[in-house]
Amino acid sequence: MLYQIHELNRSFLTPFTHWAAASSKFFSNPASPLSYGPYSQKIAAAYELVYRLGKDYEKPQFNIDHVQNDDQVIEVKEEKIIIKPFCTLVHFKKKALNTKSTSRAPKQKKILIVAPLSGHHATLLRDTVKSLLPLHDVYITDWTDARMVPLSAGPFHLHDYIYYVQEFIRHLGPQLHVISVCQPTVPVLAAISLMATEKDPALPCTMTMMGGPIDPRKSPTQVNNLATEKKFSWFENNVIYSVPPSYPGFARKVYPGFLQHAGFVAMNPDRHAQSHWDFYEHLVTGDDESAEQHRKFYDEYNAVLDLPAEYYLETIKTVFQEFRLPQGTWDVEGKRVKPQDIRTVALFTVEGELDDISGAGQTRAAHDLCTGLPANMKEEYVAQGCGHYGIFSGRKWRDLICPRVIDFIARHSS
Repeated sequence: MLYQIHELNRSFLTPFTHWAAASSKFFSNPASPLSYGPYSQKIAAAYELVYRLGKDYEKPQFNIDHVQNDDQVIEVKEEKIIIKPFCTLVHFKKKALNTKSTSRAPKQKKILIVAPLSGHHATLLRDTVKSLLPLHDVYITDWTDARMVPLSAGPFHLHDYIYYVQEFIRHLGPQLHVISVCQPTVPVLAAISLMATEKDPALPCTMTMMGGPIDPRKSPTQVNNLATEKKFSWFENNVIYSVPPSYPGFARKVYPGFLQHAGFVAMNPDRHAQSHWDFYEHLVTGDDESAEQHRKFYDEYNAVLDLPAEYYLETIKTVFQEFRLPQGTWDVEGKRVKPQDIRTVALFTVEGELDDISGAGQTRAAHDLCTGLPANMKEEYVAQGCGHYGIFSGRKWRDLICPRVIDFIARHSS
């Protein structure tokens, strides 16, 4: 019933939020006489804050229509390469680099970015994509909101996630570099391990793993503690609900995005409260640039998707409660996951010093598991003063981390 109550509450709030948005414009638009009152800016700011706190946030767009390489502007167009029920492989296709040149432009290295399926949309990695695009041919996994997938499409298990990744890797060919951010580090390592055991010729050249729970026993965070303190039955009984009739995925069992979002906010309630207060003050003082930064961040942060119940529950048990990957006990439909079989895929791990989601050492644990790799094919980096989101977005990503990822890929491209 919780999902239905949430939807009912949202339907009640919708007219109110529209009214708040309209009222904000009445007190801020120069064409309105109400905007010239002594308290008009404060009233307009309060209404907009109410609107943003109550509005429904739809899936954002990547909105990457061009990138710049030196002094050249390159047009970018999204194209869907593979469409599956729970994921679409998206290619950021670029126009020819040297359209006036008679010589052929150098072939760019292919990068597959595996985005998290953990509550937010793949657009959360917009900065990651945009930073890599000028010099690389970039693809990304765009996961589908489970409430939009009809029940007739069947379930989506953790092993299905692994098979999706393998299919995308094989489709893009052996000269490929895989980057996984946060949650997918575990299934990506499993996917490549299984391919290595089978001596699959489509194995990628490199795998870059950023801020993921390879071994959640190391430096456990609040997220890890929740998974270990609660019994598996608690998750089954308290966070799994059926999609209501208003969506294509009616009756599908999911872990609702609004519950996960509530968990995100509960981890740092004071920080979010202060951020919204700062937004109000920026509006009052006319600091439009800071106010717009707030809007952009929360347009992304507040847009969440539902997770398939079977996938979510299997992740809780396999990754966060039984630690099957680091303990070497993970079987995927009868096939043992053996990272030690990886011998030709170079490994680069990235962690944030202040990461409060995947603690220090959790991602680095991949080095201890990939014992078949020689030392010159393993690298690690800890970004000082960097939190979880800073690993893949923002100034520290662009200035400190991205150049290292690009250099690592360049050195292990054969």
